[in-house]
Amino acid sequence: MSSFLLLFLVFFPFLAAYFVYPMRRRGREYRNLYVRIIPGVEIFAALLLLFAPGTVVLPQLCGLGLRFEAGSLHTTMAVLAAFLWLMTALPSKEYFADREGVNRYYCAWIVTLGALMGVFLAADFFTLFIFFEMMSFASYVWVAQNENPDALRAGQTYLAVAVFGGMMLLVGLLMLDHLLGSLVFRELPALVAALEDGRRGELLAAGLFCLTGFGAKAGMVPLHIWLPKAHPVAPAPASALLSGILTKSGIFGILIISRYLLFSSVEWNGVLLISGTVTMVLGAVLALFSVNLKRALACSSMSQIGFILIGVAMQGYLGEDNALAAWGTVLHMMNHGLIKLVLFVSAGVIYLATHALDLNELRGWGRNRPMLKAIFFVGAAAIVGIPGTSGYISKTLLHESIVEYVHYLEHTGSSAAGFQTVEWLFLISGGLTAAYMTKLFVAIFVEKRAERQRFSAREYMTPATGLAVGLTAFLLVTFGLTPWVSMQVIAERSSVFLRAGESHGLFRYFSWVNLQGALISLGIGVVVYLLIVRLALCRKTAEGTVYLERWPKGLDLEELVYRPAVRGLAFLGAMCARTAAGLGDLLVVVGEKLLYLKAPGIFVPKKNENFGVYARKPKRFLIGETFAFDLTLAGIGLVGALTYIFFTG
Repeated sequence: MSSFLLLFLVFFPFLAAYFVYPMRRRGREYRNLYVRIIPGVEIFAALLLLFAPGTVVLPQLCGLGLRFEAGSLHTTMAVLAAFLWLMTALPSKEYFADREGVNRYYCAWIVTLGALMGVFLAADFFTLFIFFEMMSFASYVWVAQNENPDALRAGQTYLAVAVFGGMMLLVGLLMLDHLLGSLVFRELPALVAALEDGRRGELLAAGLFCLTGFGAKAGMVPLHIWLPKAHPVAPAPASALLSGILTKSGIFGILIISRYLLFSSVEWNGVLLISGTVTMVLGAVLALFSVNLKRALACSSMSQIGFILIGVAMQGYLGEDNALAAWGTVLHMMNHGLIKLVLFVSAGVIYLATHALDLNELRGWGRNRPMLKAIFFVGAAAIVGIPGTSGYISKTLLHESIVEYVHYLEHTGSSAAGFQTVEWLFLISGGLTAAYMTKLFVAIFVEKRAERQRFSAREYMTPATGLAVGLTAFLLVTFGLTPWVSMQVIAERSSVFLRAGESHGLFRYFSWVNLQGALISLGIGVVVYLLIVRLALCRKTAEGTVYLERWPKGLDLEELVYRPAVRGLAFLGAMCARTAAGLGDLLVVVGEKLLYLKAPGIFVPKKNENFGVYARKPKRFLIGETFAFDLTLAGIGLVGALTYIFFTG
């Protein structure tokens, strides 16, 4: 039974995507119903898989065979993915009612679901890599869907980061396979334990290559550049999935590297902790300064990924006592997916009614829309971590894992200053989250209405859309009020995959000690909102509050570093190719002269059909180009050889 369900979850969407176009030819309603049925079938199969753990191997497929496994975190993420796909299918009918290229979007949307299932259900790195790349290329269609200049440029950035990350991941996996002889998850801990101490540096290098690949998809600094660019231009249902679940595919890979390969590596955990902290703080700062609704939510996703990465790092630092860190990591992955579904679909509702995303044009639009106001508030409260929501539970677990390690260091007489700094940055980032979500909520649902607002004639939120965001918001509150019978059960089941340590008794989520962290963050949020947002990022006018774009336009990592670097590399490559081609032509000319002296009459002038002039036989051009090509290949081979010698000693 489990073998069938595993294969069905992965391959059924690939088959189903083929029928999107035929369904549309029968009628739009048939297609719209069809794309809602597909994720419904997937979530039913994923729920059945909760009770049927197992593995399946497809030998020789894709050369090395594909392996899939159900159980623990595998199945939890599959259920979450199917649920989010179903919830985004409900509002998609209204969102795409008058848009072009919808069949293309739905086809890529369903293919991405199958690829993501392949990632979460993979039992080895080879299988994970195959479906990881499928997912990246299929989801590119989401970003470029609108086909305007901004969308195409954002799609270009998304694809470039995906390709670069995929190549880095491939290098890391090749190194791991050479080093360990296997890429099967269950076999890795024993192989790492048997590895010679002198080769631990190679293992760390392979892990860092993999971290680059997975981190690019997760939105980790400095490969986060696609997130703020892709979300504002992508359709709102796609943004909910890009932010809520596709980024978790990168976190999923990082979790495997951390727990199965480099669990006790101080260097590895240090890299994760620093990267996570920088991502957490920078994402929150960018969101605070943004005046575009979807861009602010995208930067918020980047910040929340930082919170999760800190949880991954703390699992390694705490060793066998890492239950709180493992639970917090898993639960915040789940919570973030649900929260971003609520917030991005709500943003889609607002966009359909106003055709705007700038806060100055949206100002006051939701004052008289109590249902959407309540739903958006729940999503905002959950991402801030207000008690009574699921976000509070996962953030409290992550915070307490840092505090637990600080106490351990103090008990052993070691310096805890670095981790105390991380704890305060954690709380400050929580305060920044409260400040920018308050900014968004007040601007849209509290402020005086903006002049000349453009409204859509259609109903602002259909019953299907209301069901999607309303049900998800209900789950956020229900999970937050009943953590012992809901979230903790999910965490304990999922953390088996992470080989988490045992918990010490019942965790007191709502004790005063744990509530203090949330209250400190809320206090910081109030101060930041009143002193920075209202005084520095806003201006009062006769028509109402005007939100100012204060972030320097020159501080764009993509425009400041990445694109100039790519242009420079392209110029350097072209110059090397031209130099090599010229050298080849020079060798041909020298050869001609030498041969002419020894055997005159061989080179007979002939009409050159390509150039329309009398010249020597055009073979010289082919020889020159071939030489340049061969020289380039030789250079690549030399670099590869030097890299191999460096890493293998």
